[in-house]
Amino acid sequence: MSKPISRFPVPDLNSLPDDIKDRIVAVQEKAGFVPNVFLALAHRPDEFRAFFAYHDALMEKPGGLSLAEREMIVVTTSSANSCLYCVVAHGAVLRIRAKNPLIADQVAINYRKADITDRERAMLDFAMKVCESGARVDESDYETLHEHGFSDEDIWDIGAITGFFGLSNRMVNVIGMRVNDEFYQMGR
Repeated sequence: MSKPISRFPVPDLNSLPDDIKDRIVAVQEKAGFVPNVFLALAHRPDEFRAFFAYHDALMEKPGGLSLAEREMIVVTTSSANSCLYCVVAHGAVLRIRAKNPLIADQVAINYRKADITDRERAMLDFAMKVCESGARVDESDYETLHEHGFSDEDIWDIGAITGFFGLSNRMVNVIGMRVNDEFYQMGR
């Protein structure tokens, strides 16, 4: 018998409000499976909607950060927060978006030794500072990021992605969300 995907009730897809059910079905059609995060968070429909609206606003928009850089932030900070689900799931997305089967493992274990650019390292240094001691962010951090070509809007995005996934990491651990097996092999 497989383990449950959450310690909280997981609603039946057909019992969900149409907008949530439609979103889950669309993800299933695109990915070939339903990521457990969608089913687990559907336990609270209003929070599901708010979570994914903010997720999409941060992770899918155009801007100075590439889609791969956004995922790199998630994997690195989720590793620091000991969030297995986010490291594995977003690691799969990072491998695909970066077109690099090694990058997710490297940044999850130690981004400082990963095969990344100086720009990416500066971005992750800042994300980790926000993750571990956000109150210590100061003007020198902005100066360093500006030297690597990041705009103030990019810096906002780095901080917002880090903060949002700090919430996500903690909730995933609280509810005991299990990682879908499919994620482990994606992009390899």
